[in-house]
Amino acid sequence: MGITKEQALMAIDREKAVLTNASDRVWDNPETAFQEFKSTEILCELLEKEGFEVEKNLANIATAFSGRYGSGKPVIGFLGEYDALSGLSQEADIFEKKPIIDGEPGHGCGHNLLGVGSIAAAIAMKEYLEKNGKEGTVIFYGCPGEEGGSGKGFMARDGVFDELDFAVSWHPADQNSVVVGSSLANYQIYYRFYGVSSHAAASPEMGRSALDAVELMNTGVQYLREHVIQEARIHYAITNTGGFSPNVVQPFAEVLYLIRAPKNGQVKEIYERINDIARGAALMTGTRMEMQFVKACSNLVDNTVMEEVMQKNLETVQCEPYTEEELAFAKQMYDTYGGSKLSLQAVLTRYEKSHKAMVEEVLAPHMNDIICTAIVPLMDTETPMAGSTDVGDVSWVCPTVQANICTESFGTPGHSWQMVAQGKSTIAHKGMIFAGKVMAATAIDMYENPELIVKAKEELAKRVGPEGYVAPIPAGIRPMAINPKK
Repeated sequence: MGITKEQALMAIDREKAVLTNASDRVWDNPETAFQEFKSTEILCELLEKEGFEVEKNLANIATAFSGRYGSGKPVIGFLGEYDALSGLSQEADIFEKKPIIDGEPGHGCGHNLLGVGSIAAAIAMKEYLEKNGKEGTVIFYGCPGEEGGSGKGFMARDGVFDELDFAVSWHPADQNSVVVGSSLANYQIYYRFYGVSSHAAASPEMGRSALDAVELMNTGVQYLREHVIQEARIHYAITNTGGFSPNVVQPFAEVLYLIRAPKNGQVKEIYERINDIARGAALMTGTRMEMQFVKACSNLVDNTVMEEVMQKNLETVQCEPYTEEELAFAKQMYDTYGGSKLSLQAVLTRYEKSHKAMVEEVLAPHMNDIICTAIVPLMDTETPMAGSTDVGDVSWVCPTVQANICTESFGTPGHSWQMVAQGKSTIAHKGMIFAGKVMAATAIDMYENPELIVKAKEELAKRVGPEGYVAPIPAGIRPMAINPKK
């Protein structure tokens, strides 16, 4: 006697205490990109206890790993993240900004939940294969450095995901929806200028100012903004101004650029134009310019076949109801940032032109929700989301789908102390368990209907074209830690 999909999902309920404990432990040990050593240890230990074969150091990245069960086809991947954000240390379950250690990292994007939620899905998929004696391989991928590091981009470039027939992921959010449409591809690059120091008053003619070069480069890029596509975004941070002495001509200065656009090719074109501006700034100032390519990630490739399967499960799998205490907690948190209207308005704006009637009927009534229990309808859109994700690189390699799942009070600002403060709440735990079930149910449906896998692959091939995936990260570039340990 085998088990049904619903019975397989019960494995997640059985392991709920273990899963929530692991998520809380990751929250307790926040680590930034490519420095997630404690988190890696916690998650690998969990995978081993659940019967997965763990492989570490994927793509020669110390904090990238996988947990594998089974053999043969299809090969099903679940994507997990666990990196934190710098400077967001915050105590849990309180309603004021209060760092645990000022300046230290915190889980302001819910990745403590993301990694464990995806492991929950892998556990249920393993249960389904094991109890039914079915062939197939399930792999959880521990993907480091999503925040500013594009860990999956490095892994995809080095072939880590090539064996997958399809991949499933999720992200903590303030509402429940299947992710549709594209994201913004991006490149991140350091531009460093080397000049000549000199006394700024006594012998300025002997100096060559690296800071002048940075300022001229930034000015040139400001003029470029008028002549790139409307959807492009060009951000920068001056990371080294050359010192604190205005009477010294600054011999070194550095600026970090992040370039975004809807398509990989568009980012590359803008990048090459910015390189020319940097070279011009160096010529104008008599300095030497060096570039360091840090990372890149591709735009998401839609897969409507898998999105429809996930939407069905998002609508049918049950999330544990919220208690009065949880609603009261959410209301207090909600009051710290002034409500949720901006969050819902972003959804309304993205979809109102193509799906105005559906938006007004399904979403508008939830404008004042404290916790958004609505299931956002599956709605196609040509408008890319405002941000970037390295899940995009996986979506070029194999059919990929992901959901946003509610783990917080409605309208919680991303990358905020409020997000960190809710990361160990029972609301967050319920969302994580729900996410695991939705992902596992989606994978089981794909498994049991192999024609869907074929259709999903055909759709991917049509969308990416004959050239397929071309990694935007050049060969030889290695991941760079945001805050390397001494």
